[in-house]
Amino acid sequence: MSIFTPAEIAYLQSQRLARIATADARGQPHVVPVSFRYNPEADTIDVGGHGFAGRKKFRDVQANPRVAIVVDDLVSVDPWRPRMLEVRGEVEVLSSGGETIGSGFDPEMFRITPARIVSFGIESDNPFSMTARSARRQ
Repeated sequence: MSIFTPAEIAYLQSQRLARIATADARGQPHVVPVSFRYNPEADTIDVGGHGFAGRKKFRDVQANPRVAIVVDDLVSVDPWRPRMLEVRGEVEVLSSGGETIGSGFDPEMFRITPARIVSFGIESDNPFSMTARSARRQ
């Protein structure tokens, strides 16, 4: 059983771009756009890209594995209808698998195990409905 709801999984599978927030050993934040995929086998968010192991986000998680990733979009502008899914968790750095996220991607990747999930505008017809919950596995 997934820690994500069916609506959240459908949303994740419909998107390809997210923003990941990392922090270095001193706590300095860093946010950048990334490619990702929902991994149904591990029930995680996998993140990868080109030149991945040489990026600041990769160095940051070596010192501090806690991250947040946000996937968001606008269904419409008039009326204003944003959707957003935030996943906070810890990264496992993997030396292979990144090439499954996108064509030509490096083998290195992040696997984010969710600890908290915040959903906005995804679960109901109310465009401003928000849910937040712990995602810790029992």
